[in-house]
Amino acid sequence: MCADTPDYKDTLNLPETDFPMRAGLPKREPEWLARWAEIGVYDRLREKGAEREPFILHDGPPYANGHLHIGHALNKTIKDMIVRSHQMMGHDARYVPGWDCHGLPIEWKIEEQYRKKGKNKDDVNIVDFRQECRKFAEGWVDIQREEFKRLGITGNWADPYLTMDYHAERVIAEEFMKFLMNGTLYQGSKPVMWSPVEQTALAEAEVEYHDKESFTVWVKFKVVGGADLEGAKVVIWTTTPWTMPSNKAVVYGAGISYGLYEVTGTPDECWADVGERFLLADNLAGDVFAKARLDEGMWNRVRDVTSEELAGLSLLHPLAGAEGGEGYWDQPRDFRAAEFVTDTEGTGFVHCAPSHGMEEFELYRDLGMLEEVITYNVLDDGGFRADLPFFGGKYILNRKGGEGDANKAVIDKLVEVGGLLARGKIKHSYPHSWRSKAPIIYRNTPQWFASVDRAVGDGQDAMGKSIRERALNSIDQLVKWTPQTGRNRLYSMIEARPDWVLSRQRAWGVPLTCFTKKGLLPTDEGFLLRDPEVNARIAAAFEDEGADCWYLDGAKERFLGAGYNADEWEQVYDVLDVWFDSGSTHAFVLRDREDGAADGIADVYMEGTDQHRGWFHSSLLQACGTLGRAPYRNVVTHGFTLDEKGMKMSKSLGNTIVPEEIIKQYGADILRLWVAQTDYTADQRIGPEILKGVADSYRRLRNTMRYMLGALSHFKEDERVQPADMPELERYVLHRLAELDGQVKAGYRAFDFQGVFSAVFNFCTVELSAFYFDIRKDTLYCDGDSLRARSARTVMDLLFERLTTWLAPVLVFTMEDVWLSRFPDSEGSVHLTDMPETPMAWMDEALAKKWSHVRRARRVVNAALEVQRADKVIGASLEAAPIVYVQDADMLAALKSVPFEDICITSAVSLTDNPISDQAFRLPEIEGIGVEFEKAEGAKCERCWKILPDVGTHKHAGTCQRCSEALG
Repeated sequence: MCADTPDYKDTLNLPETDFPMRAGLPKREPEWLARWAEIGVYDRLREKGAEREPFILHDGPPYANGHLHIGHALNKTIKDMIVRSHQMMGHDARYVPGWDCHGLPIEWKIEEQYRKKGKNKDDVNIVDFRQECRKFAEGWVDIQREEFKRLGITGNWADPYLTMDYHAERVIAEEFMKFLMNGTLYQGSKPVMWSPVEQTALAEAEVEYHDKESFTVWVKFKVVGGADLEGAKVVIWTTTPWTMPSNKAVVYGAGISYGLYEVTGTPDECWADVGERFLLADNLAGDVFAKARLDEGMWNRVRDVTSEELAGLSLLHPLAGAEGGEGYWDQPRDFRAAEFVTDTEGTGFVHCAPSHGMEEFELYRDLGMLEEVITYNVLDDGGFRADLPFFGGKYILNRKGGEGDANKAVIDKLVEVGGLLARGKIKHSYPHSWRSKAPIIYRNTPQWFASVDRAVGDGQDAMGKSIRERALNSIDQLVKWTPQTGRNRLYSMIEARPDWVLSRQRAWGVPLTCFTKKGLLPTDEGFLLRDPEVNARIAAAFEDEGADCWYLDGAKERFLGAGYNADEWEQVYDVLDVWFDSGSTHAFVLRDREDGAADGIADVYMEGTDQHRGWFHSSLLQACGTLGRAPYRNVVTHGFTLDEKGMKMSKSLGNTIVPEEIIKQYGADILRLWVAQTDYTADQRIGPEILKGVADSYRRLRNTMRYMLGALSHFKEDERVQPADMPELERYVLHRLAELDGQVKAGYRAFDFQGVFSAVFNFCTVELSAFYFDIRKDTLYCDGDSLRARSARTVMDLLFERLTTWLAPVLVFTMEDVWLSRFPDSEGSVHLTDMPETPMAWMDEALAKKWSHVRRARRVVNAALEVQRADKVIGASLEAAPIVYVQDADMLAALKSVPFEDICITSAVSLTDNPISDQAFRLPEIEGIGVEFEKAEGAKCERCWKILPDVGTHKHAGTCQRCSEALG
């Protein structure tokens, strides 16, 4: 600048904003939380939504036990984005958070406290014990509530639902009594998944599979009868030697090829003798002999054995006649064909202990022979009953879930009596309790079941007569699945599932509020008391006193009333499966609360993929038994959270990510942005490097918002320009806004947050920061009160309205910061604002087509100038006046109709349809356009920095015409 040229800096309309470049989220987010609480945002939204269409996301209750992990953060953040987005799209989106409060994990914690104090749970009054469980759950509800709120989760935190609230316990009992009254409840004795460590039955939803090393044995059963087969041995194979004392039968496959095999030689160490004969499936004989250390040449096949021959045999248990066995195993074992036997594994024969296997149980149930084959050898704690010969007092598992002494005792005894052919170990997938992580067993016990195939006697047959029919029809006809694979998974589960085991042999839960008639069998008429008046007394007491009143002295007499002789009835003390508790929440949350759903059906259930066997599943079964249909219209599923390498998070691996640590380092908005950027329908990865990338995206987005705030500092309402009067560039941006508005709202309605954020982020960084803002900076800074400048600020205002509200469901704290930075005196919040309606009149496809030509040409020019900048030929693009060769007539016409030099941010540009010169720069992906570099001619305007021939020839020294006129 010459010494006598004025400094024009103060004449520019430079952006002004106090919005900081650094977010400082960890420190500032709690301030916004406090502000929202102070102004009552959630309550104000409910007042605002009184006349709106409700939208209800029903919260799958987390367990009130322990601090939040990253899965909790993912889950609750997705739910929050669903709720907030639908609220801002015009719904009354209520959200009632809830907690699952009953169940074994809490009971265990109290038992642990007792053990540390040397106390025995059984010596404590059950009501006192339950009160301690309640107090423990209350403490964790309070802790988790604050942790969820810190994530920016909106909801009715002042009045959440708890499954242990008195009203909830009443409704859970009432829902159970509906099963009692409609005929689906029954007591049965069958093998159920049993946790010896937890000493309770488990439902399928409470079981997960892990690798386990098990003993495996090949056991000999001596043949009785059958001419030359007399004395031969049928060999079975099992991975549960502990079930051998409960063996009652062996079964074979009618269509399998069997042979009689004879041992002709043995090695030094072997449990087979020369001349010993075995019956085996031909496909498996070689493998069996190899396990017995018998090489080829040490055995030979004698002859075929037909199914007809097998049908005439019976077998002796290997312990038959054993000294000290007290005759317990002396009776011949049943021997028959069964459809479930194969020759792909084992020996071709299957040992049956119907008390410990469902297939065997069902076989003998259908034969009417259960009384002959059911045993009760294994007690609640997984130990053999004390009077069982040889094995009394032995345990299948130890107290921590490790290997007990039962398997070894059984194997040793089989070796002693000559009943073993081979043994080994196998690593296989085995069911474990997902709470204790200990292995489980199948054990025959009396339990309470809800039949999924009996006709439900409630008259609601529209979706099917049985629970299974209603559930399958609901899945197909009433529910939308995100992703669709969720439908397939749950459908196959419901299609194949057995009856629901409702009872648990524990203390902390809602009891099975029913009575049975003494002296009657479960199959007898009148065994279960079905009396609406008794049910009503129970419900009323639970409402006032909670479920603890079931355990008080005199409870039986109180509830039965004067109409029954209490001595004739047994009171059931088992508690309900906690999945029945959470499966019933639709009744006491959606149906009963004022902020629930008028028809008792939620718009959305949203949980992790494991809940196809959990909450989605139990809620579906429970509601189909009482409502007749699914309690939800949409089911949205998210995957699991893994570390950056795709490994499952584990404390032992040291790869866990705790939400609290992320919030302390980055702030909750960065964690929320990670959720929005990921495809939650699949498994997601998170770790330090991924979070750095998320933080970078956040900074870029924040800079876009900061630029808009600065540009809008000069905006006044009276300078607003109507779209029809705006320059083409502004009208093009409005067209893109209208397109994006539809995309954003459709994405939010489809719960596609990754799609929404990706579209908005790309728009902000590519179409705004790198295109529109870049072009219009000159106008905003240097123009006076021009139509272009007023139009640009008007568009900025329209952009601000939409971007802040579109992003508010994701970046709840940052968008509040942006909003209040523009409206510092507002008593409101961006979260009290709806996404604005975007006029479809802004759509202009012809204009968009034209500007696609402009933008493509600009890309080539920018790339050409970048080469010159890298070669130090120019420093800024305003030093250039390129020649642009355009072969396409439509593109050339488009470029000539706009100020293309301003769009390219050059001081001048020459457009020509001449053939592209050999020296011209080209981009391979954009054909028919070339750019030849030329330097701009003239002097540099001291105000706008353009290099133009007319600089210095106007009223104001050192300025171009535009700047001189702007100065007046």
